[in-house]
Amino acid sequence: MVHEIWRLDQGRTRSISPENPTGAPGGGAQATTGTGAQAAADLGIGWKVSPSIELESGGTATLADVAGPGVIRHFWLTTDRAVLQQLTLRVYWDSESEPAIELPLGAFFCNAWDQLALVNSEMVVVAPAGGLNSYWPMPFRAHARITLHNGSDHAIPVYYQLTYLEQDVPRSAGYLHARWRRSNPLGHPAIHTVLDDVPGPGRYVGTYLAIVPNAPGWWGEGEMKFFLDGDTEFPTICGTGTEDYFGGAWNFDLNDTYHTYSTPYLGLVQVLPADQIYQPQQRFGMYRWHIQDPICFDRSMRVTLQALGWRDDGKYLPLEGADIATTSWWYQHRSVTGRRHRL
Repeated sequence: MVHEIWRLDQGRTRSISPENPTGAPGGGAQATTGTGAQAAADLGIGWKVSPSIELESGGTATLADVAGPGVIRHFWLTTDRAVLQQLTLRVYWDSESEPAIELPLGAFFCNAWDQLALVNSEMVVVAPAGGLNSYWPMPFRAHARITLHNGSDHAIPVYYQLTYLEQDVPRSAGYLHARWRRSNPLGHPAIHTVLDDVPGPGRYVGTYLAIVPNAPGWWGEGEMKFFLDGDTEFPTICGTGTEDYFGGAWNFDLNDTYHTYSTPYLGLVQVLPADQIYQPQQRFGMYRWHIQDPICFDRSMRVTLQALGWRDDGKYLPLEGADIATTSWWYQHRSVTGRRHRL
């Protein structure tokens, strides 16, 4: 990505947090009540009075509700790490009633398991102790609304800050979409649908995979397939294996040990337990961002992942009992009718 940090004509910066819920100019640090009010009792207004919100069990909070045009540049959030998959993130663009982004909060930040995975990439950063950061650019033209639903059985604190630029959005800009899909058990055939058919024009930009093979031995022989612009039985883009797609090689196995890694565009960020190898109940998490290697489509796109292990007799083993979940990210234009298609 080209970062033109020298430009002075990119718009006006606004930032939304519990200390400035609307992002209005001069609207920050004016709270008189909030989760920090007791700690700031001797300091008064202007100090750290409202650094977070309390989100009740079953409740939904609106984190941002702003008029456009603009581009969200950074989204930071932290909360109870134990319930990341029980929180649902939804993002609505312009006047749409259905969310373009709808998935568990943990899945959006490459954390589908109950132990925190640190991520050091260009688009997503997960810092020690649970600082969740998204750098996906999110353009909107008329309106943006972001909500968080608490599906856990207890109230949680939510600290967040969302920074965006008030700026014109070019006609060529697409809207960011994200979806979470889970197959548990996968069933027959052993093919997981990462993304159903979506209309173009668009650009696929990322995949996160969380998998439990539920079979001993190597589990990643399956290929990622991208069906573009009318492909039916056979895809235009076909990978050579699961670990290959995520930038690895040879079963992620180095001297009988799985080695995790996190880079700007791809990584294997989680192996649980880390001291085992080729065990059926091990859990894995990995990501790949198609930033430098875009997958662009004109009319339509569908994405699938085969789940193949390895048999002792040297043949592939379809992993029909596997637990597979994926997050997909893509940018998409509106359809000719003026509405974006929902999955």
